[in-house]
Amino acid sequence: MVYKAIGLMSGSSLDGLDIAYVHLHETGGRWSMDIQQTACYPYSADWTERLRAATQLSALDYLLLHTDFGHYLGTCVNKFIEHFGLDHKVDMVASHGHTSFHLPMRGMTHQLGDGAAIAAETGLPVISDLRALDTAFGGQGAPIVPIGEKLLLGEYGFLLNLGGIANLSFRAGDRYFGFDVCPANRVLNMLVKPLGLEMDNGGMLAAAGMADNGLLAQLEQLDYYGLPYPKSLANDFGTDLVYPLVADRGLSTEDALCTFIEHIATQVAKNMVLIAAKEGIEVNGQRLLVTGGGALNDFLVRRLVAHMAPLGVQVVVPDRQLVEYKEAVIMALIGVLRWREEFNVLSSVTGARRDSIGGALWLGTEA
Repeated sequence: MVYKAIGLMSGSSLDGLDIAYVHLHETGGRWSMDIQQTACYPYSADWTERLRAATQLSALDYLLLHTDFGHYLGTCVNKFIEHFGLDHKVDMVASHGHTSFHLPMRGMTHQLGDGAAIAAETGLPVISDLRALDTAFGGQGAPIVPIGEKLLLGEYGFLLNLGGIANLSFRAGDRYFGFDVCPANRVLNMLVKPLGLEMDNGGMLAAAGMADNGLLAQLEQLDYYGLPYPKSLANDFGTDLVYPLVADRGLSTEDALCTFIEHIATQVAKNMVLIAAKEGIEVNGQRLLVTGGGALNDFLVRRLVAHMAPLGVQVVVPDRQLVEYKEAVIMALIGVLRWREEFNVLSSVTGARRDSIGGALWLGTEA
């Protein structure tokens, strides 16, 4: 069976909307993928600010933004379909939306981007609200990507996504686990914003800096890093707690970037060691697949390689399309699994009471 689906992903780094059109093949319970087309539509300054400030809105204005953003996502899907000549070639759309509130300890997470509005704009079946059921079952609602890693990228023992937040997934026997490690690109991008830059391209500025050991020690003491997995981070952990700690240190931009990259690499390595001890996994000889925008930061990758070498772990950065669009591809798979009424969120990853079939279905097609 072949499913032709579009996946939408808006990450916490606010760099834009990632769209992937994928052919997903299922034969006897085994899945494979053919990534057909991909695109990233950068957010305008207006949309970036509206999404960034969403949590400060009144309830009414927040819901209006939810609706507006859904219609915007739908127009982006239509633009994508027209550009690549995909009329009548798409079975469904799966939209992650843009995470605003994430309070799993209170059973709530919310992603902006009304699925009904997307369905109305596109005239296609739309699956949205992918995390809500897991949190209702007592889970973290995150990460949800490991189901796709299990079904599509099972040859890797460890998988690291370096988006606005860095999250790590891994296999232990027949079970999959995953959790948020620390903030990543969202903080790095905030550090270069005063220079008028969107990002530190390739990590060139960070490579010219020196790590501040005092700041590294201060970051290491944050309570989150002492919590056991499963666990997940809200965006404001990076923006409201971590970024001020780094910015208030008074370092040069280069030193601040270098220090925070060292923090990311250190946290990944530390957690690899903890995972090995807790799960009884031999990490020596394993491969770590690195994706997300941070995989294009050459300095960050070099620091990861340096930290992984003593563990005997090989760092693998795949082709650029998979680096940039893995999460959008997996959103498409999560939507297909919802359509098939099969489990698409793993409780071993999120800590929920059970696996779940997450997602609201909106039928935008005509009767």
